Amino acid sequence: MKRVNRNPNDDAEKLSDLDSRNNFSRDSDKKLGFTLIQLMGLFLLCLMLFSVLFSVSVVLRDPPSDGVVEASKSVLFQANQSEGLNQDFSDSVELPRDQLLGGLLTAGFDERSCLSRYMSGINGKGLSGKPSSYLISRLRKYEALHKECGPHTESYNRTVKELSSGHFSGSSSCKYVVWVSFSGLGNRILTLASAFLYALLTNRVLLVDPGVDMRDLFCEPFPDVSWFLPPDFPLATKMLNLNQQSSQCYGKMLKDNSITNSAVPSYVYLHLVHDYDDQDKLFFCDEDQRYLQKIPWLIMKTDNYFIPSLYLMPSFEYELNDLFPKKDTIFHFLGRYLLHPTNKVWGLITRYYKAYLAKADERLGIQIRVFDTDPGPFQHVLDQILSCTLKENLLPDVQRHQDTVSSSEKQKLKAVLMTSLSSGYFEKVRDMYWEYPTVTGEVVGIYQPSHEGYQQTEKHMHNQKALAEMYLLSLTDALVTSSWSTFGYVAQGLGGLKPWILYKPENRTAPDLPCRRAMSMEPCFHAPPFYDCKAKRGTDTGELVPHVRHCEDMSWGLKVVDNKGYL
Repeated sequence: MKRVNRNPNDDAEKLSDLDSRNNFSRDSDKKLGFTLIQLMGLFLLCLMLFSVLFSVSVVLRDPPSDGVVEASKSVLFQANQSEGLNQDFSDSVELPRDQLLGGLLTAGFDERSCLSRYMSGINGKGLSGKPSSYLISRLRKYEALHKECGPHTESYNRTVKELSSGHFSGSSSCKYVVWVSFSGLGNRILTLASAFLYALLTNRVLLVDPGVDMRDLFCEPFPDVSWFLPPDFPLATKMLNLNQQSSQCYGKMLKDNSITNSAVPSYVYLHLVHDYDDQDKLFFCDEDQRYLQKIPWLIMKTDNYFIPSLYLMPSFEYELNDLFPKKDTIFHFLGRYLLHPTNKVWGLITRYYKAYLAKADERLGIQIRVFDTDPGPFQHVLDQILSCTLKENLLPDVQRHQDTVSSSEKQKLKAVLMTSLSSGYFEKVRDMYWEYPTVTGEVVGIYQPSHEGYQQTEKHMHNQKALAEMYLLSLTDALVTSSWSTFGYVAQGLGGLKPWILYKPENRTAPDLPCRRAMSMEPCFHAPPFYDCKAKRGTDTGELVPHVRHCEDMSWGLKVVDNKGYL
């Protein structure tokens, strides 16, 4: 056998090669493992970036309720495009909505403290028309004035001190109109808007008597400084007892010839309630306004929407035309600017809307107010409601002698919101659309949030529900209201709606003509003066200018109409 001599160096080389191969294998495994980790990390990073980008896109598409959008931005949301009750509302379209309502509102508030302020358009109800740039600029100027002169500012403290002493030095540039909380909720809302416009026209600061529940109903409308009268206001108790016989009443001062240019009183009481007399009504004359402009404090008590008579005063006419080029938008814009329901009331509104109204293709509001000593319900009122809504094609008729079931998979859903102190009308209409099919194949749902039985003005929850129902009515596409009702006026004004007005029944008999379409969305001034200040004699103030006319539901009342759009 041949013996092979082994070279130790060969073994060393083989071992070296083996180690090299093993090291190469381990290095390759390490590199491969590292590469896999890198790939996985990169994948996770991409996934995270995609998730973030997707979330951002969703937020920008549908912003959360606690994010306040700046004035220059708008939000997108799903809304039903509505131009009339005969249009198909089922197609959901994406519409831009400015949370600041075209600049009407100002940014800078804490949204959580008053959700309704920036969410009022979330249910598809933007403004009816665009506010003028002049109105927006005047509102910003007013807010600056309110910040300078409002409660507990240096200027306020100085004028309050003079008010307490009874001596007016004229050193302060701040003057005030104090709105006294008076009458029912509908009247209070309308008079609050009237008092604010008067303050705007006369460069005064509006201060609001909170009464028993105003703080529970409405948020603060102005930034930084409250509009509520402080509890330590020197006249807080006295002003509640002021009346036509008070020596500080302007009408009484005119009767007694106690007005002199040399002595300017620190305050004057303005009695503009429905029972005011001819001297009180001189408030609506320019000559008297020139004197009142000198008074630092005006205490106003009223249950009237008196804005139509301001249009008859030459000193205010041009300013009003600039503020409201479309004349029948006055309460609509002022109401949406001033009146933001508190979170408690907003909760009542949004929960009910989402539960019963949001999914409907069309929404109809029917507001029923019966001025009768008996509680009802009354058959003649029900007959009038059905006659109006069927004649005007607001509701479909029913087939009473034929039971049919629609074969259509997609039936139009019409939601009808009824408000009344009685549940009787709601029950009758609901049962009719439950027991019989409609001739059009539509499905009609009838809803009524509350039935309080009688008006309970001083009860907090009663008024919160009333405000919620006014606002819910304003969110409908069409509206039927009752004559003389300030409840209905508020709803139509907030919603920018021209309602069908039910004529007031006489002798418990439904009128032959059940209703008519309103000339404008403006409320009616129920007790206007009939006096020509220049001629100093009585006159028909509904015939002086084309944009102030007599109301449809009250022949002696006055309302503002947009004469360009109504012939």
